[in-house]
Amino acid sequence: MDMKKKAIEAELKQFSDGGAYLNRELSLLEFNRRVLAQAEDPSVPLLERLRFLCIVASNLDEFFEVRVASLLAQYQLDRASGALPDGLTASLERASAECRHLIARQYSLFNTEILPQLSEHGIHLLHRSERNAAQRAWVKQYFDREVRPLLTPIGLDPAHPFPRVINKSLNFIVELAGKDAFGRGSGIAIMKAPRVLPRVIRLPDELSDKKGASYCLLSSVIQAHMADLFTGREVVSYSQFRVTRNSDLWVDEEEVKNLRQALQSELHGRQYGFAVRLEVGRSCPEHLSNFLLNQFQIDRSRLFKVDGPVNLGRLLEIVNANDQAELKFPPFVPGYAGKLSGPDLFATLRKHDALLHHPFESFQPVINFIACAAADPNVVAIKQTIYRAGSNSELVEALIEAARRGKEVTVIVELMARFDEEANINWAEKLEQAGAQVVYGVVGLKTHAKMALVLRREPSGLRRYAHLGTGNYNPTTAKFYTDMGLLTADPDLTSDVNEVFIHLTSMTRPKQLSSIWLAPFSLQKEVVRAIRQEADIARHGRPGRIIAKMNSLTDESVIKALYEASNAGVKIDLIIRGACALRPGVDGLSENIKVRSIVGRFLEHTRIFYFRNDLKHDVVLSSADWMNRNLFRRVEVAFPIRSTALKRRVMREGLQPYLKDNVNAWELAPDGRYRRRKARGKQGQYSAQQVLMELLGAANLNNDTDDKENDNGTDPVAPR
Repeated sequence: MDMKKKAIEAELKQFSDGGAYLNRELSLLEFNRRVLAQAEDPSVPLLERLRFLCIVASNLDEFFEVRVASLLAQYQLDRASGALPDGLTASLERASAECRHLIARQYSLFNTEILPQLSEHGIHLLHRSERNAAQRAWVKQYFDREVRPLLTPIGLDPAHPFPRVINKSLNFIVELAGKDAFGRGSGIAIMKAPRVLPRVIRLPDELSDKKGASYCLLSSVIQAHMADLFTGREVVSYSQFRVTRNSDLWVDEEEVKNLRQALQSELHGRQYGFAVRLEVGRSCPEHLSNFLLNQFQIDRSRLFKVDGPVNLGRLLEIVNANDQAELKFPPFVPGYAGKLSGPDLFATLRKHDALLHHPFESFQPVINFIACAAADPNVVAIKQTIYRAGSNSELVEALIEAARRGKEVTVIVELMARFDEEANINWAEKLEQAGAQVVYGVVGLKTHAKMALVLRREPSGLRRYAHLGTGNYNPTTAKFYTDMGLLTADPDLTSDVNEVFIHLTSMTRPKQLSSIWLAPFSLQKEVVRAIRQEADIARHGRPGRIIAKMNSLTDESVIKALYEASNAGVKIDLIIRGACALRPGVDGLSENIKVRSIVGRFLEHTRIFYFRNDLKHDVVLSSADWMNRNLFRRVEVAFPIRSTALKRRVMREGLQPYLKDNVNAWELAPDGRYRRRKARGKQGQYSAQQVLMELLGAANLNNDTDDKENDNGTDPVAPR
């Protein structure tokens, strides 16, 4: 036993060279391979395949803006200090190579399958050579009327230096021959495409000789009339290009006096962070791409020549503009719990907790919770966290209405929610104008917890009601992110929620909480304790069982505890949508651990932790993934589900279907690659998301899930 333990410890020390842990960046790229597989799947409706292709493009943008930028920044720091680790260089090189392969697959799929099949269904994206005479004439008029007046080509010389290029903007580099107006010879011009113009343009139907809708890209319009922009000179060559920049915002929160004002200043600078990737057209001449690489100081390994538009993500406009039912997923209407609306809402919660499972069940009861509180004269105060509310939010509008009605409204707005900073700043200003108390969380920590608290005056005194969730208070994303939320009047839980709000506003250390695990204080310790408790149970010869579902698993301390539990005999199933640094199925290390990922119609976002705990069946929901940043650098909460009936619902809806899925499931192999799970033998196809749509959607007439407490002592988890 001691020899085995020493061997495991030796393997655990191999983190730096990847022995027991998988590389986070490569794991993220593996996730995007799984998303791309949805675009490649012919059983997925065609416009949805295009949507998945656009999602991959957007994900890769963020990968370069954040992950690659972070690695490059660290590389520069380490090189300056003379302590450059080999692993960092290798990680950058491997990530670039994997991206190159992934991007090649994207464009091959786009050109050889997606575009031809769209055309077969009457959706035509026309190149210059494919437009008929009438369409070419219309495009020329459109160019002269709408585009040319907004273009400003800049011929480069000492008086006209290379212009500042905004992050991810569409640009053109043009090589010119012949003398200019001042008698000078050949040169290079740079031209930015106007951001106010649509990137996808629909051509008039009456001009087409094809059935359906015809489109062209703004880049194609400009390129078709490039010569018109340089009268008297020869356009020798040109290419579209796009540069991706570091987009991580940083402000010294301990030094600034007003975080909102400091962040508003930084938002503009995000457009001009250091360059991390250059994309050019496939036909871009070598000397022009080299010129751009030198200008942006980008290594050649991060140059991507693409066979199509430099921003595939823009083609989402085509998906949104077309409503051909046969080319999209069938419409889905979520179920709605009728008792969680109107004046009966608080009376219902006094009787029992309510569990909501989005998007299979409507997000409207969460909005109703705040809206009813805003309108109820007996409600005296509302407190809520806001991480990603979106630019339009009925829920935040309800908070504003509550403040206008004179209620005490306190909102913790996280201004540093990446890519949502501007929207959150706008909401903070509107809330303050309405009379709400707005604070920005804790210095140095992002407030990622999802909590709302209502204080209501009742005959027995003030009573608290709370909502706790795994996802954001965003009605838009709640339609396609899977999440769970709990509405409760449980005195212990609501008291803990109140203590967390006091901690966030007063900056005092929180009191001992009775039910909630709070990061960065206790959450990691409690997770590790629960894992080790299962290991101890298994060592004593009783069944140990852990099932956990989350977005990412990268924290070393949690992974080490899971390895130890596996070696104690605990059976562990992990449902990890994205990055996973744990290496499963390795003899002597993780042979009792299985990892799977579900990628389907909806984005899996729920965080659920299950520990069998000698048939106590501990079920915990959380806002946090098992990542170092969530456990130590954010304010997060994990909260227990106490009702036996609701525990069974969480297991029945949140875990069991995902362990049975053989349609959208991918299983992680020890080598870090994922293999798609397929039905075996006489097994029928089983899609967790489809099953839940049928179980909980509006088509199911019984959506008031008022489960009875009927614990019979059986294990709610099916045998592994």
